[in-house]
Amino acid sequence: MGRGRTKAKQTKVARDLKYNAQDMDFDRLTKELHGEVDTAKNQDDDDPFVEGNYIPRA
Repeated sequence: MGRGRTKAKQTKVARDLKYNAQDMDFDRLTKELHGEVDTAKNQDDDDPFVEGNYIPRA
């Protein structure tokens, strides 16, 4: 027992994914899947604590 809530939640999520329009950038997805990702936009550059981006305190 106890699976009712879990199953209901999974059903709700599945319906949302199926029927709600998703804002997807298919060109970007295609480039990512083919390995043509733009290296100039690296997500790690925004985080100052990523290795190599750390700025020591004075």
